[in-house]
Amino acid sequence: MRIAILGTRGIPNNYSGFEQFAEFFSVFLVEKGHKVYVYNSHNHLHQEKTFKGVNIIHQNDPEHIMGTFGQFIYDFNCIMDSRKRDFDIILQLGYTSNSIWFFLLPKKPIIITNMDGLEWKRTKYSKPVQQFLKFAERLAAFSSDFLVADSLGIQTYLKEKYNKQSTYIAYGAHPFTNPDESILVDYQLSKYNYNMIMARFEPENNLEMVLDGVVLSNSKMRIIVVGNYKTKYGDYLKNKFKEHANIAFLGGIFNLEHLNNLRYFSNLYFHGHSVGGTNPSLLEAMASKALILAHKNNFNKAVLKENALYFSDADEVKELLLTIKRADNSKLIQTNFETIINEFNWDKINGDYLRLFEKSISGTDASR
Repeated sequence: MRIAILGTRGIPNNYSGFEQFAEFFSVFLVEKGHKVYVYNSHNHLHQEKTFKGVNIIHQNDPEHIMGTFGQFIYDFNCIMDSRKRDFDIILQLGYTSNSIWFFLLPKKPIIITNMDGLEWKRTKYSKPVQQFLKFAERLAAFSSDFLVADSLGIQTYLKEKYNKQSTYIAYGAHPFTNPDESILVDYQLSKYNYNMIMARFEPENNLEMVLDGVVLSNSKMRIIVVGNYKTKYGDYLKNKFKEHANIAFLGGIFNLEHLNNLRYFSNLYFHGHSVGGTNPSLLEAMASKALILAHKNNFNKAVLKENALYFSDADEVKELLLTIKRADNSKLIQTNFETIINEFNWDKINGDYLRLFEKSISGTDASR
């Protein structure tokens, strides 16, 4: 099959979950003998025309000049280029800035869209933007040949909201089995003597709630905050907590080996995400044998079940910090690790996508 992947900033990943999935899945497809093309921003760090056998198509991306609106231009450029090529399948990752161009998609390829989370619920967006995102979601739901839901909650939502069938395929993670304590030296950390939270700097990821809880607890243990803080919200949080020496903002880290070790050797790992489907960083924390303290919501509970500690506000974060010890919760850690092996490993996830592709080509899949 000739397969194109649209909707990301490109591979190899130096941004977020969709980019990581695109990297792993595209390489997997090449290894299975398929011809794969991934669209990259023109200013992506990887400027070669191939990556591990995957063809890279760079397209102009003015987001660095125009802000968010630039994403619409980038997606337009990618879709217009796809019209020139003889693809069998186009996989769209997300819909926020590409669904408005659905009428420009080439007619021959099968269009498969991963519907991502409920983007319109994100509090960073104004009411008009949230209304637009609802509109974009609807366009994607009805213009795609097949839909992928990355959580059972999203699958139920698509059925109830649009009466559309979808295929449930979560994200994946590689079980982490080779810890290297020496990596901690680069970050001036020692094993099990720091806490951690990792997220994009957006209000619905509850970084502020967790850090408020840290302050309330009077804990002296260091907490590292991993994520790109060079945003308006990042400036706000850095300024708010600048007097607290135990709160360390490390910025974005995209070296997976470093991230796995940071998670593995953390004392407590906070996961504050509250909007969306199956979150990639949550799966990676499970795969890295972190003890997870998660925001209490249906998306997180669908993945973690009873194998995490949950919080809903800063006071509950404080109580967890004062009472929970990693050494007392080895069963939760091991159960989450086994869940990755059995349910969320990349071989299974990649295989599920490939089977969907094969069924869509043969016309045997009922979720179209």
